[in-house]
Amino acid sequence: MLRSSRLVPALALALGIATALPARAVEVVDLPVKSRVIENFRIGSDQTVFGSLEFVGGLEMTSSQMLFGAVSAIRFRPDRAHFVAIMDTGHWLTGRVTRDAAGRLSGVADLQAASMIDDKGRDNAPKWAMDVEGLALRPGEVIASYEGRARVDVYPDPGFEQSKPVERLKLAMPVARLPDNRGLETLALAPADSPLAGALVTVSELGRDGKGNLMAEVLEGPRKGVFAVKERKPFAITDGAFLPNGDLLLLERRFSFAEGVGMEIRRIPGDTIKPGAVVDGEVILAADMRSQIDNMEGLDVVTMPDGAIHIILVSDDNHSILQRNLMLEFRLRD
Repeated sequence: MLRSSRLVPALALALGIATALPARAVEVVDLPVKSRVIENFRIGSDQTVFGSLEFVGGLEMTSSQMLFGAVSAIRFRPDRAHFVAIMDTGHWLTGRVTRDAAGRLSGVADLQAASMIDDKGRDNAPKWAMDVEGLALRPGEVIASYEGRARVDVYPDPGFEQSKPVERLKLAMPVARLPDNRGLETLALAPADSPLAGALVTVSELGRDGKGNLMAEVLEGPRKGVFAVKERKPFAITDGAFLPNGDLLLLERRFSFAEGVGMEIRRIPGDTIKPGAVVDGEVILAADMRSQIDNMEGLDVVTMPDGAIHIILVSDDNHSILQRNLMLEFRLRD
């Protein structure tokens, strides 16, 4: 156990439930979703292998419910089907994926959304106060990171949809240096048997230190402290997740009117993450508008029953008719 405060959610619910739950129940909204299967990642090509990754399949999702969209992070439950996601409008999103007989993504089901509750017990708080970007799950806890009002808050699990935060984690990085809209974009949980010993790690999108590197922090454990990630201009970090061996995958996106949308996934060796370090790694996937991508915001790593490591990406459509809600799945080849 990394810290005794992991017992806080259970104690809060057992001893002081009135301090954790809102005065009234937050409405949970059912979201009907239609899914179109994406069979090819590269448009007009049946290519499946892209460097270290093999494309497994994908979905383009639409809904008649206007609340759906703006997904900024996703984490799968141990059953590999149910998930918890966040929308940067300050909403929780839960559901499950369905698969066809070959194991490829075929749709999403049981999709529900609920307004997040702030530390004062208010739901539907202003977006600037609830611009949630990062997400992590561990037993008894759902943890979220925010930009704007940069912070990392812990919610009880189960019960996070109807609870305000029960704990706020301390940050050692100079939060005042984080841009208002490019703050704590990534929150990832390291494997328990890695050098980080199951610690939470947060990485800023474009918050730079005095040397121009992106600020990051190990929030707990034996390597607790501030480190930095080398910036790869013109890309900005949007999410990350750890591989079972302890390496960190970072999802990065690019947008310009001249070049359009781009994305890449960078693999950071886990043993290089430590206080004071500046880390970098190999780009294992790069894509542009020739591929089925959009504003890619979320990434999770899922170990399948046969031991294969899958990487699932989601996009943020910004509630724009010009953008799409995508879910893409790859298999790590090595």
